[in-house]
Amino acid sequence: MKNVKLNCFGLLLLVLFLASCGTRKYTVKSDTKAAKTADVMANLKSKQLYRFITDWTGVKYRFGGLDKSGIDCSGFALLLEKDIYGRTLPRRSKDQAETIKKKSQSNLEEGDLIFFSFGGNEVDHVGVYLNNNFFVHASTTRGVVVDDLNMPVYQNAIVKTGTLK
Repeated sequence: MKNVKLNCFGLLLLVLFLASCGTRKYTVKSDTKAAKTADVMANLKSKQLYRFITDWTGVKYRFGGLDKSGIDCSGFALLLEKDIYGRTLPRRSKDQAETIKKKSQSNLEEGDLIFFSFGGNEVDHVGVYLNNNFFVHASTTRGVVVDDLNMPVYQNAIVKTGTLK
């Protein structure tokens, strides 16, 4: 019986030793998109905006959509501005762009609007600025997401930025 206890104890020590040799501390790089997005969300001034974005994140894109079964970029901006800031926007992004007071990208604040043109000179997309050069929008391929404005696809398409008049 004493031999069985010693064998079990020895086996346990061996398992612990082998397990401790194989462990490695893994860390998540703070420069990953997920980490940066989490940091942006944590630093929002408006907790209502945080809840709004969290509630809508992942809702699929649907042209002309205005609810959780699908929403387009201008509909998302319209609802966000109305629900969070009590501000009224026209329905189309092209018309929304006409209602803002221009502001340089370096001076954007939480809730300001960013307009893009991916197909020429005419505004065809809108997003809402958050902080640290991140914005939230309804992407045609990924639905409602938070993205980095520094990405070339966005930098090359920005046509107007500003705040509602």
